[in-house]
Amino acid sequence: MRRPLDLSLYLVTDTALCARRGLAETVRQAVAAGVTVVQLRDPDADDQAVVAMGRRLREVLAGTGVPLLVNDRPHLVAEIGADGAHVGQGDTEPVAAREALGADRYLGLSVHDLGQLERASALPEGTVDYLGVGPVWSTATKPAAEDAIGVEGVAELALESRWPCVAIGGIDAARASDLRERVPQLAGVAVVSAICAADDVAAATGALRDRP
Repeated sequence: MRRPLDLSLYLVTDTALCARRGLAETVRQAVAAGVTVVQLRDPDADDQAVVAMGRRLREVLAGTGVPLLVNDRPHLVAEIGADGAHVGQGDTEPVAAREALGADRYLGLSVHDLGQLERASALPEGTVDYLGVGPVWSTATKPAAEDAIGVEGVAELALESRWPCVAIGGIDAARASDLRERVPQLAGVAVVSAICAADDVAAATGALRDRP
């Protein structure tokens, strides 16, 4: 039985946005300031580079209790020593991803609308651990993403989902606060540029966690 994840502040990495400090240092500072999950995402990197980045992040996260997930490369999770993977609608099919991961690691799935949620609900029990829902607002870090669904769309999906839901897409500290107030069913918020592009990672992370 997989232990429930603390999804309250979920960091999705962007290697280019982290370049000033380096990926590992950005993650180290963010986790020290309160990030609860880290997803390694670099769609432009080859498998060898992702493994190298992932192993470095495992070193950074050792002893913190913060899990490392890998975006759409479930076949690399064991080699990295990561805790699981996350897949989108156009990525590795969830059942295949679960087979690659085995029973003990985590798997997240992105959904955008009720149709995708309905298809997720038809998956075998135990396939998925949580859902990423969005994009809430449009975002430059994923220009090919679906149209923004807004807070109302997130609320609808979170209410219908049997899994914990994490909102993603264009979220900053003020918007995170708004989401938590208006969609109390959310398990957390996920951010990319709000932390990776911040001048002060610790301050940005603290604002995302603590803003009333």
